[in-house]
Amino acid sequence: MIIFSRISALGNHFRSTQKTALLHSVAPNIDPSISLLKLLELSIETRSLKLCLQSHAIAQRLGLTQHPLIAQKLIFSFCQFKRPFEAQLVFDSLLVKNAHICNTLLSGYGKNQFFFESLELFREMCYGSILPLADDFTFSVMFKILGDFGEVFHGRMVQGRGVKNGLVLDTVVGNSLMSMYGRCGCFDDSLKVFDEMPLRNVSSWNALISGYVKVKVNVESGNSSFYRDRLWDFVNEMQNEGFKFDAYTVSTLLSLCDGDSKSDDCSNKCDHGRELHSYVVKHGLDLSFGLDGDVHLGCCLIDMYSKNSKVHVGRRVFDRLKHRNVFAWTAMINGYVNNGEFDEALFLFREMQWMDRVGPNKVSLVAILPACSSVAGLIGGKQIHGFAIRMELNHELSLCNALIDTYSKCGSLNYATRVFEYECIYKDAISWSSIISGYGLHGQGHHAVILFDKMCLDGINPETTVVVGVLSACCRSGLINDGIRIYESAVTNYGIKPTMEMCSCMVDMFGRSGQLNRALGFIENMPIKPGPSIWGALFCAAAQHGNSEMQDLAYKSLIRLEPDNSSNYIALSNLYAASKKWEVVAEVRKVMRDRGLRKLPGCSWISLNSATHSFFVADKSHPDSDLIYVMLDELVSVMKLTYYNPDFVYMMEVLE
Repeated sequence: MIIFSRISALGNHFRSTQKTALLHSVAPNIDPSISLLKLLELSIETRSLKLCLQSHAIAQRLGLTQHPLIAQKLIFSFCQFKRPFEAQLVFDSLLVKNAHICNTLLSGYGKNQFFFESLELFREMCYGSILPLADDFTFSVMFKILGDFGEVFHGRMVQGRGVKNGLVLDTVVGNSLMSMYGRCGCFDDSLKVFDEMPLRNVSSWNALISGYVKVKVNVESGNSSFYRDRLWDFVNEMQNEGFKFDAYTVSTLLSLCDGDSKSDDCSNKCDHGRELHSYVVKHGLDLSFGLDGDVHLGCCLIDMYSKNSKVHVGRRVFDRLKHRNVFAWTAMINGYVNNGEFDEALFLFREMQWMDRVGPNKVSLVAILPACSSVAGLIGGKQIHGFAIRMELNHELSLCNALIDTYSKCGSLNYATRVFEYECIYKDAISWSSIISGYGLHGQGHHAVILFDKMCLDGINPETTVVVGVLSACCRSGLINDGIRIYESAVTNYGIKPTMEMCSCMVDMFGRSGQLNRALGFIENMPIKPGPSIWGALFCAAAQHGNSEMQDLAYKSLIRLEPDNSSNYIALSNLYAASKKWEVVAEVRKVMRDRGLRKLPGCSWISLNSATHSFFVADKSHPDSDLIYVMLDELVSVMKLTYYNPDFVYMMEVLE
C-alpha cells in the first residue's frame, strides 16, 4: 500500500504513460484486483479512455470481470467516458448484481441523459425479482434524474413507491425529493416535503431556498416582492433553529442580490448582499484559503457587486483571492463589461494571460467580445476570433453568436455571415436573431426577411428576439408589407404575445412611411399598454413629417409617463429649434433647469497605439486637452468662415 500512496502522490507530476508504467512495474508483487482498481482510477484522473479499455481487457484475461468492485468501477468509468452501452454490457455480464452496482449504472444512465433506461432499471429494482431491491440511495439518484429531466409526473410516482417502502422519511432522500420538486417549479410540494421531514440538516434548508429562488425568478414581477419577503423569512428561521449557512447557502442567496429587477428595491438587495459578505468573513468562510469552493463564493460576490453598479467593491474581493482560476478572472472581466468599463476589462483580459498565466475559456471570450465591439473595434474582434480558432473553440455556439453580433456592430457584415454559415454548426434562436439584426442594422432588410423565412422553413419556431430583429430590419428598409406579414404570423401562427419592442417597431415602421394615422390606430388597438418607446417612435415620426397635432399628443404622453426623463425635453427642444422657435426652446430649457434635469453628456473615443482616448463635452481630464481645444477652436473658426447662419449662432447660444 505504500507503493500506491507513492503513485497517488505523484499523480499530478507524471504523465499518464509514466504512471501506468510505474504501476505495471509493481503489479506482479500485489493483488491484481487492487492493481486494476488503481488503473481504473488513473484512467478517470487522466481522462484516458484507452487506459480504461486496457483495464477492461486485463480484467477479462485474468477472469476478474465478476469481481463486484472491479465491475462497479468499470461501469462507473465507462459512464464517465460517455460510453453507457459498454457499461450496460459489463452490467449484463454479471451473474450476481448487488445494490451498489445497480445504483452505479442508474447514476451513469442519468449522467448520460438515458431517461427511459433509468426508469426501466428503477422499475426492475422495485420489483426485486431479479435485481436487488431499491434502497435509499436508489431513490435519491432517481429523484435527481427526474429533476434533471423535469419529469414531475414520474417523480410523484417514484415518491409514492418511496412512501410505500418507508424511505422518504430519510433525510437524504427527502432532500433529493425537495430538490426535484424545486427544479420542476413545484415549490408547494417541496415545502410540504420539508414540513413532513422528521430530521433536517443544512442541505434540507438549501434545497428549500433553491426552490424559492427558482420560483421567484419565474413568477411575474407583481408577485416577486411576496416571494422575496417569504424567502428572507425562511432564511431567518433557518438561523433561529441553529443552522449555519454554508458556501452553497450564501452563493444561492447572493444570486438574488443582483439589483437587476426593476420591481425590487435595488438598495435593499445590495444591503442583503453586504450582510452575506459580512457573514462570510465572520463565520470562517474566508476567501483567502484558495480552495475551489472559496473561489466559487468569490465569483458570486464579484457578480453581485458588479450587478449593483459597485464593480470597484467587486475588484477588492477579486484582489483578495489568493487562488484565482479562469472563473474568477471571467467574473471580474464580465463585471467591468456590464458596467461599461471596457478599458479595464481589456486590461484585465491581457493581465490574466500574462501575469497569472491563465488561459481564457469560451466564457471568457464571450465576456470580452462586447468590449472589443465598443472599444477595440474590428481588430480586437478578429484577435479574439483568431485565439478561438487556435484553441479550437470557434465552433462553440455561444461564442459564434457573440462573434456574429460583434462583427455586425463593427461594420463587417461579411465576417458575421461567414461565422454564421461556416462556423456556427448548430444554430439556435440567438444565432438567427444576431445575423438578422446585423442585416437590418446595415440596411439590408430584404436579406433579413429572406433569412427569417428560411429559418421558419427549416422548422425553427421564431422567438421574440428574432421577431424584433426582423421587424427592426423591415422598419429601417421600409418593408411595410413584409413587416405586417411577419408580425401577424408571429402572433397568429406561432402564438407569440406582442411585446413593447415588437409594437415599437410596428409604430416606427408606419411612422417612417408617413402613415401616422395607421400608427396611431395601431397604438389604440394594442393588446398592451403603450410605453415610452411607443410614444417616442410616434413623436419622432410626427416630427419628421411635420404633424404638430401628433407631436403634441405623443409629447404629452411621454411627459406623463416619464416626467423626469431629460431626453424627452431634449427631443422637444431640438424639434422647436429645427422650426426656429427659439422662444419655446428657451422655455423648454428653463423647465429642465427648474426640475434639475440634465442630459447625460455624450462620449466619443478613438484608439491609438493600443490605448483608448475618451472625450466628453467640456472635458479637460485628458493630458493633452489644451492642444485638443486649440485645434478645436481653429476648426470652429474655419467652420464659421465657411458657413454663417444667424439662426444657427443664436441656437448655439440658447443651448449653452
